[in-house]
Amino acid sequence: MVDASLLKSTTRHVRVFTARVEDGELIADPSQLTLDLDPDNEFLWEVSVLAKVQQRFRELVAASAGHDLSEYNLRRIGSELEGFIRQLLQAGELRYNPGARVLNYSMGLPRTPETP
Repeated sequence: MVDASLLKSTTRHVRVFTARVEDGELIADPSQLTLDLDPDNEFLWEVSVLAKVQQRFRELVAASAGHDLSEYNLRRIGSELEGFIRQLLQAGELRYNPGARVLNYSMGLPRTPETP
């Protein structure tokens, strides 16, 4: 069950909650942010790429220190992470998951090798 005081931001690939996870449940916690990344498994995540996204999340959270954890601030963090994921995809560091439930290429068409 999710507490009504829980704030969240949801984009296609990023969910940010003012909560902590205990025994598989989200527990509202206004002093902590929890990241749920790519809930539909649209991408294939290599450990190094996942670490980059998690590091960017930590940087965005640190930059928000001292500000209220409002829905607006959570949306800003989620939107910036969404843009970062798009950059990783465009740079070829992140790939779509061909086994995903739905292939809709929400971040643009996959990169293909250039032919001479």
